[in-house]
This record gives sequence, structure tokens and C-alpha cells, in this order.
Amino acid sequence: MSRNIHFIPFVLGLGYCLTPYANSPSALVVGFLLSAIGWVPRQVPLAKITKKLLAYSIVGLGFGIPFQQALSVTSHGIGLIITTIFGTLLLGVLLTKWLNINLRTGYLISAGTAICGGSAIAAVSPAINAKDDQTGLALATVFVLNSVALFVFPVIGHALGLSQTQFGTWAAVAIHDTSSVVGAASAYGEQALTTATTLKLARALWIIPVTLISALAFGSKNKKWVLPYFIFFYCAAIGISDQLPQFSDYYQSIFALAKRALVVCLFLIGCGISLDKIKAAGSKPLILGVSLWVVISIASLTWVLYQ
Repeated sequence: MSRNIHFIPFVLGLGYCLTPYANSPSALVVGFLLSAIGWVPRQVPLAKITKKLLAYSIVGLGFGIPFQQALSVTSHGIGLIITTIFGTLLLGVLLTKWLNINLRTGYLISAGTAICGGSAIAAVSPAINAKDDQTGLALATVFVLNSVALFVFPVIGHALGLSQTQFGTWAAVAIHDTSSVVGAASAYGEQALTTATTLKLARALWIIPVTLISALAFGSKNKKWVLPYFIFFYCAAIGISDQLPQFSDYYQSIFALAKRALVVCLFLIGCGISLDKIKAAGSKPLILGVSLWVVISIASLTWVLYQ
């Protein structure tokens, strides 16, 4: 009976996220508080639901992004994407050796920072034959930093007077997971959301070549790679809305629904945060993650400000 009682605050929290009063940061906090108190039903497969809902939400966002704008944002930021991805990976390997961290653990943290957080770690992990504890440690490290970024980045953006486009570009490059990028950008503004989503997914496509390169570098023959196929459906959604403009009213409805679904995603992510996960990150991996994060954040912010 006591287990079923936990569904009541969980459902109430979920209902709150469906209202206009909830935004991404508040949804994350509510989810985390429920998790800390122990009011999250254990039988709910949070990770599985979040992963699918996030993918559907991002595809839905594609219906609200103009094709020419997506093309412009991607072409404008391609140099920044390539430079930060491979620069982060190289710096990550050097810091991993300096901090005397397990090479695979450090590389996974670097890949998660360089591309798109948990998705990159999930793709690269089997390609380099990483163990479960190494993958879990990398995920925990990136997860903690994602949660911090969701709150810190909008504050810094407003303090520096960043425009919507500037903030969207910065968030797409410097924040790890797509969910946190979209969450922070949506809290900043509509244009920031469009820019951040488009650039982040263009960045996420680099999972494919990075995974292949990683497999060769670590001498792995494992072919069980997890690729984010939803990115291709997102591109298809942009194309459909561009080629069939007569259904624009429906596209805007889908876009609005997708944004609300993303708030629910942040709530579910908050429900999955625990103090044990934070402790599991440990000091050295966390130092590595923070160091890479600070470097890529400052470098990309400088580029955005002086571009």
C-alpha cells in the first residue's frame, strides 16, 4: 500500500509540469525533491520513458523550425562545432592521464562533454569496450553538471546581455545533454530554443564519426553502437514543414506540445537524480568533467561574444 501512495505526489508533480506555470528548471527541482524524499515509484521505468519522450519531443520541435533558419544556424556554427569537439577530446585525454584516471572512464567523460552527454557516452561506451562501472561513472559525472548548467547558464546569459541567438549557440556547444540544452534555451526565449536545438542536433550527428574513430583508437571490434536515429526524423520534420506549409497551424500545435513534453522530460530526469549518483561521481572524474566544462564554456562564450 505504501508503495502505491508514492504515486500520488508523483502524479501531482507530473500534472504540475503539464501546466503553463512549470518551466524546465522548476520541473527538474520538483522531480529531484520527490526523489530525495523517496516519493518516486520504483516500478516506473524513468530512464526508458525519458529517453523515448525526449526523442519524440525533439522530432516535434522540428515542425516549428524554419528550414532556412536551420540551414543558416548550422552552417554558421559548423566551424565552432568541429573545433570544440576534437579540442575537448584531446584536452580530455591529456587531463585524464595527468589526473591518473582510468583511460576509458576519462574518455567517456570527454566524449560526453564534447558532443551530447549521455547519448554520446551510450554510443561510445560499447565501441571502446568500456565496463559498466566506467560507463556509470561517466554518466553520473555528466548528469551532475547538466543539472547545474540548467540553472547557471540562463543567469549568466542575462547578466552578460546575450541575445537569443548568442545564448542558443553558447548553450548548444557548452551544455552536455540535449535535454538540458533545450531546457536552458527554452527558459531564455523562443529564438534561443530554435537556435540551440538546431545547432545541438547538428553537433550530435558527430556521434557517428567520433564513435568510429574511438573504436579504431581503442582497437575495438564491437559493432553494437547506439546511434541517435531521432535526429534524422527531426531533420525530416523540418523538411516536411517547409515543403507543406499549408498545414502550418498543425505544425505550431505539435511544436507547442513538444515544448511542454520537454518540461515533463526534465521532471522525469529530476526524479532520477539521487545523492548516491552524485557521490558515485567521485572527486577526480568530477574534477575532469568540471575542467573540460569550464574550458569549453569559456572558449565558446568568447567566440559567441566576439563573432
